Amino acid sequence: MNTKKYRVGEGGKLKLSAFKTNETGKGSEAEALARIDARRPRLAALQERLYAEGQQSLLMVLQARDAGGKDGTVKHVMYGLNPQGVTVTSFKVPTPLELSHDFLWRVHAVAPAAGMMAVFNRSHYEDVLVTRVHGLIGEAEVKRRYEHIRAFEALLNGGHTRIVKLYLHVSKEEQKQRLQARLDDPEKRWKFNVGDLKERERWDDYTKAYEDTISATSSRTAPWYVIPADHKWFRNDLIGQILQDTLENMNPQFPEPDFDPRTVEIK
Repeated sequence: MNTKKYRVGEGGKLKLSAFKTNETGKGSEAEALARIDARRPRLAALQERLYAEGQQSLLMVLQARDAGGKDGTVKHVMYGLNPQGVTVTSFKVPTPLELSHDFLWRVHAVAPAAGMMAVFNRSHYEDVLVTRVHGLIGEAEVKRRYEHIRAFEALLNGGHTRIVKLYLHVSKEEQKQRLQARLDDPEKRWKFNVGDLKERERWDDYTKAYEDTISATSSRTAPWYVIPADHKWFRNDLIGQILQDTLENMNPQFPEPDFDPRTVEIK
């Protein structure tokens, strides 16, 4: 699968309307599910090498509108990996303690350590999306925060953290169906938030905020990918391939022992 077409270049001006939300590629759902299953052993092996090597780390940032598929991505794409080497952090409304620091303070604290993979389910990007759409910060502050984010991600990359940022791109109609499904299913109703409907009314404002944010912060070392996410199976297949390609490029290696195994006798 060619993942480059979904990658946002550095310095460009993104228009989300140029990306389909319902893309399915040239294959079928059955073929995608087969690829997902076939990919899992390789992903697990690469993660084991990353953990054992203890020199590099990988950060996967997930951003999406409400019901965009962030939880489902974590559940399905990360399935089969050793939880000992993976952390998942969800960023909620900042606490009073977090608000007393700069907006990146709580984020840096949970960045992946050497050998680890980390998933941010929402992220520091909420602080240039929600805050902007709701008028909590002005345009000048938005631009300053873009600069801080670029510098922060460059700092992580300089410390051998590879960063992949994924925007799960769903249509307004697909979001409506998913929200309705949550409302109708007693076992999913706990995920329904009436406040999501107020955010939905700001659809165009969020579109503009995402376009500006992705355009301003996609870089060679911390690229954004726009993931067609109306079809969950295509989303999972594409993200799994991006994850594998990234780990293959990182090429973690098992460390050499600091002794000669031939001299050890276990009695």
